[in-house]
Amino acid sequence: VQLQASGGGLVQPGGSLTISCEASGDTFERYVMAWFREAPGKDREFVAGVSRNAGVTTYADSVKGRFRISRDNDKNEIGLQMTRLRTQDSAVYYCAADSGARILTSRSDDYDYWGQGTLVTVSS
Repeated sequence: VQLQASGGGLVQPGGSLTISCEASGDTFERYVMAWFREAPGKDREFVAGVSRNAGVTTYADSVKGRFRISRDNDKNEIGLQMTRLRTQDSAVYYCAADSGARILTSRSDDYDYWGQGTLVTVSS
């Protein structure tokens, strides 16, 4: 499966931004999907994940209550609605797909396919 992330940009602290990831090349429903992020000098970290039928979602504690992951299997895409953004949220955001049997995982090693990343900068 190929993944294409988009929608990143510059936003002020306290603002909102929605990023998207479109999948192609395989049956989208086969994959658990997730967002990770990587800030300069830091390890890649899990942000949010969604199960194959969108029935289960999970979030990193740092974004819980501020971010919302969505999934549309008809459009082969996931989204990440980010609100009340903080400077610490600045990073390259990657979408990822897991073809394994897990319902949902936050481990980056479990994800087989990765998009190219989209840059989110939170700054005044």
